[in-house]
Amino acid sequence: MNKVKLEIVGLSYSQTQSGAYALVLAEVGGKRRLPIIIGGFEAQAIAIELEKMTPTRPLTHDLFKSFATSFDIQVNEVVIYNLVEGIFYSKLICEKDGVITEIDARTSDAIAIGVRFNCPVYTFESILSSAGILLDENSAENDFAFGEEEKEDEPKETSINSLTIEELETQLNNALENEDYELASRLRDEMNKRTS
Repeated sequence: MNKVKLEIVGLSYSQTQSGAYALVLAEVGGKRRLPIIIGGFEAQAIAIELEKMTPTRPLTHDLFKSFATSFDIQVNEVVIYNLVEGIFYSKLICEKDGVITEIDARTSDAIAIGVRFNCPVYTFESILSSAGILLDENSAENDFAFGEEEKEDEPKETSINSLTIEELETQLNNALENEDYELASRLRDEMNKRTS
């Protein structure tokens, strides 16, 4: 079976499941999207790595990378290899001293580890054709943009826009202390807009 390369194009709060997030993967060079519902912790782990943020203490996926790196284990790719009753099955393709090993993992964990190793993500045509969403010509490319939706209990963009630089810095420090990396990335982006 031919593998289809995917890239992460979105991560947003799920409207259908409380406390869950939608991770959206896109077919490289194509118009299909593969939405996957994941937990909040895994979404946060993916987001902080994509945003190049540094948590105050290493997350579980950071620990995995440190452990693997210490023993010269490389993660070469993530493969989403099966879909059963709405559940995606994935594996990490790892290599040490030329020996390839496949490690079964939840898709959310596999992606969180994969982004830390900067490795590609693949699936098979059968999975993409059964669970993928085809964007039509009229769909905006940014339908699944990062941070597009917000939780109701988080500050809205308008309130972030009204904060001073000092208030933004204070809010950013608080968000990092509370490990609220999504809010922290929005605050950081607002600070960057004003200082650039």
